[in-house]
Amino acid sequence: MKAITLVRHGAAKNAFEIREIQQPVPTPTQVLIHVESFGLNFADVLARHGKYKDAPPLPAVLGYEVVGTIKSIGKEVTSLNIGDRVTAFTRFGGYAEYAVTESMAVAKIPAGLDSGIAAALATQFGTAWFCAEEMVQLHAGDQVLIHAAAGGVGTALTQLCKRKGCIVYGTGGSEDKLKYIRSNGADHAFNYKTQDFMAEIRKLNRVGPDVVFDSIGGMTFKKSLALLSAGGRIITYGAAEQMEKKNIFGTLKMLFDFGFTNPVFLLMKSKSILGVNMLRVADERPDILERCLKQVVDLALKNEIHPIVGGRFKAEQIAEAHSFLESRQSTGKIILTW
Repeated sequence: MKAITLVRHGAAKNAFEIREIQQPVPTPTQVLIHVESFGLNFADVLARHGKYKDAPPLPAVLGYEVVGTIKSIGKEVTSLNIGDRVTAFTRFGGYAEYAVTESMAVAKIPAGLDSGIAAALATQFGTAWFCAEEMVQLHAGDQVLIHAAAGGVGTALTQLCKRKGCIVYGTGGSEDKLKYIRSNGADHAFNYKTQDFMAEIRKLNRVGPDVVFDSIGGMTFKKSLALLSAGGRIITYGAAEQMEKKNIFGTLKMLFDFGFTNPVFLLMKSKSILGVNMLRVADERPDILERCLKQVVDLALKNEIHPIVGGRFKAEQIAEAHSFLESRQSTGKIILTW
């Protein structure tokens, strides 16, 4: 089968080769999926730069989610059948014509569901559901701050929070992104490059937000933690700021920017920090992953959430797709199709 293989770290135009490799064989609890489309996530960009420690060693096939048709199933799989069209979370290996994954990381989808929408449901909406529905309990009227609200997970978080009746603040890096954030339902949008989101939110809400969702890290995390109201929670599920750090000194600065939080401080201020790594959740609690995936597929089929596809590429355009995502100009979900 063909697989897009990461052969070296660095610029997207030099990092990938399409190679012929052995088609994987499912274990008794896995399924083999004939892939029609697969999605990109910012963790893929980090892996390409050698900054994602969970990524497999080179040469590696990246990819966290696929949409396709089941070709074969393991002998212990009873919930799925050959020929089912599915969206699935993959523990790498998604950049290929065929991919294997655990049956609990798979959800059936209708034949007519757009592959971009289906791909967004797996990793990005699944992550958002876990963050917004399982890690915290949101109530109508809660004040919620979502960083990188124009991205795939940010898009999903905004929709899930508005579904609960929350007041949503979103941050983005351009006027076009602010328009997108507002069109997706956010009540307020701030340009983090030209505005101090702390000051702007203080003008609107004296006590600060109840919940912050942060995929940026560094100083953004530190400011957000300070901004939280009593009883507030910050859910951190990424550290995109590390892309700007070119050497060990930059990395140390980023860690310093995060700040050093003593549990006593959290106790006295009544604030909470919650970390989310969906790869770890998938490894140790696949039942949680299965529950999240089924919930978001069900909501999509009921038209209660609306994944947005921000870019479609051919599989052979992997370098262009990666560069587009890395440019921070993209919104919603980026997919590639064989």
